[in-house]
Amino acid sequence: MIDVLRMLNRGRSRTERVRALLVAAGAGVATFLVCTAVSLADYEDEGGSLTGLGLALLALPVAGLVHQANRLASATRERRLAALRLAGATPGDVRRLGAMEGGLLALGGSLAGAALYVLIHLSGPLPQVPVVVAVVTLGGVVSGARAGRHVVASPLGVVRRARLRDPRVRDLLLAAAGAGLFVLVMSTRFQIAGRYGSAVIITAGLVLLLFGVTMAATWLIRAYARRAGRRAASPETLLAARLVEADPRAWARALSVVSLTVFFGAGAGAQQAGIGYTGAHALVDLALVVALVTSAAALVVHQAEELIDLRRSFAALAASGVPERALGGVLVRQAVIAALPVCAVAAVSGVAVVVLPLLEIYRPQWLGWAVARAVAMAGIGVLTAVLVALAARPLLRGALRFTARD
Repeated sequence: MIDVLRMLNRGRSRTERVRALLVAAGAGVATFLVCTAVSLADYEDEGGSLTGLGLALLALPVAGLVHQANRLASATRERRLAALRLAGATPGDVRRLGAMEGGLLALGGSLAGAALYVLIHLSGPLPQVPVVVAVVTLGGVVSGARAGRHVVASPLGVVRRARLRDPRVRDLLLAAAGAGLFVLVMSTRFQIAGRYGSAVIITAGLVLLLFGVTMAATWLIRAYARRAGRRAASPETLLAARLVEADPRAWARALSVVSLTVFFGAGAGAQQAGIGYTGAHALVDLALVVALVTSAAALVVHQAEELIDLRRSFAALAASGVPERALGGVLVRQAVIAALPVCAVAAVSGVAVVVLPLLEIYRPQWLGWAVARAVAMAGIGVLTAVLVALAARPLLRGALRFTARD
């Protein structure tokens, strides 16, 4: 299988090489962030712990970017995958190839990230490095395997098999469980399981809350898309609303990295109102800026993936006389319709997880800053989605030209 992978890699296009570099770089950044977060967790002061938690959770949007890149790869390796099927490979062999490719890229990137951490932190703890490298590599294997689940490679080409899922109650249960763990630790002032045990519990609670809230936002995205479709005043808005309504879960997944940034930005604002702006908060805000850039990159990848799926439909509309500018407007309206409910839920949740456990001591005058920060973060999240949609117009133009050549 490795020999086959090497042979296929010789025929990679420039786009595929960029995608592979993106996956490896993402794995390296995630490894460096998690290793640094573990070293900062050893500090006894609150600032070090806060910064360490922010850096550790910043690895989540990076992981989301890596998975989006792997999903895009499964749709762009048409000739290589079709050649494998023509040579007698089974669909399982193709998925194993994707898992191996994802794992090798993640391994190379994580080793580079670990080497950078060791060089910079020669006096810091090192036992966590091989564990983090192993976890990141395993994540790359799983992502590479799962990214190809909905792609059917045949000797005649590649077909993306859509699996549209309705909102699930399990997402609400995940959000409730995460919120419960977080409130439990905060209400007991980190005394429930000791310092490190409480840190593990609160991190697990935040991860569950983030995944649950993000995917539960599918309910809101679909409801908002239906409402926007019923009240659409233009064909572009109607088409955008129907496209979002048809697959709200895909948009919830793509916007998860944006919602993560909005969530922590709103939560950090609520905390700053109570204890003042510190150096640790400055580092967390800097990390949020990096996360926002990562979020934008992940959204670009999602837009590229969606255009691959819809290029023939858009090409048919263009051939029937629909201007390219109008199709670009559809992309922008899709971003607004999907991002508004997701960012709103993330902003409210970020403030709630800070304010509710401290409701007895949280002063009313602090809420003004917390609410203003939450509104600003939600607006920044929506604006990011809109700017990415505007930047994706060249991708739309390229997809239309590619389909016209077909």
